[in-house]
Amino acid sequence: MSETVATRTGIPKLATTQPVARGFRRWWKDPWRKPRFLEALTWAYLAWSIVPVAIAVLLSFNAGRSNTTFQTFGLRWWFDDPDGESLFQDEALRTALTQTLKLSVITMLIAVPLGVSFALGLDRWRGRGSGPANFLMLLTFVLPEIILGVAMLLVVRFLLTFVHLGTTAQVLGLVTFQISYPVIIVRARLLSIGKEYEEAAMDLGAPPRQAIRRVLLPLLYPAIFASFAIVFADTVDNFVTVRYLSGPASSEPLSLKIYTVARGAATPAVNAAATFMLGSSTVAIALGYIAYRYLSRGQQRGKGPGVTGYTSV
Repeated sequence: MSETVATRTGIPKLATTQPVARGFRRWWKDPWRKPRFLEALTWAYLAWSIVPVAIAVLLSFNAGRSNTTFQTFGLRWWFDDPDGESLFQDEALRTALTQTLKLSVITMLIAVPLGVSFALGLDRWRGRGSGPANFLMLLTFVLPEIILGVAMLLVVRFLLTFVHLGTTAQVLGLVTFQISYPVIIVRARLLSIGKEYEEAAMDLGAPPRQAIRRVLLPLLYPAIFASFAIVFADTVDNFVTVRYLSGPASSEPLSLKIYTVARGAATPAVNAAATFMLGSSTVAIALGYIAYRYLSRGQQRGKGPGVTGYTSV
């Protein structure tokens, strides 16, 4: 009956689809439409990234010996393997775990203070040489890590011959690689703070050192704690630099031990080691974020850039 009416009135059959087409074009041209495609792409990427990690973490709690099939839940490969091959029972894995934490803590305690000092110096450097100095400081941030690892190996072997391969050489290479993170983070914080607070302190009679120590550094605490967290987390899973600069077996960190063991008949203890690395990095980032939010709460309340406990006169 609809065909007869359409034929008698002379209206084409496709005319009923024109409102739908116009509605689709209107939706497509609307810049405020809901980005469903981007949402789907984001969720697909997150699933692609997180699902393999979740499977590896799940297998670390496998009570069986299989590294591919989950049998029952247990802590065998963490604490109580009958053959002594768990993460905290195996002497090689325990030594690698200790070496990883030692390298991360030492690198963090050296790289962050140096990075903060360099950031303050570069921020105040005016005149010739400031541009090349900024470029050289940021070069390690964009330089491929394998090039830096090979370069540090050549430096240790042919220039710094008094430095032996092992923990000392690894710390030297890691500090060289990680120092760019606190420089970038602290300099970004300096740009957001400005020089008004430091200049106001000096106008009130504070010498430059006291103005830096009692005014500027408290304003930089959020960036400093964030730098500590990022340097620690990035050092925990570093592989290339420590691989080139490792010496005896006792200087091999957990990342290198996982790579060596995984190439053979790996047990779920490798998954437990990787889970420990993931957990320690996540905890470091979470603590850094909490410290950043706590120390920058004054800025969010309108008291100033990161200043807490101060009231305006």
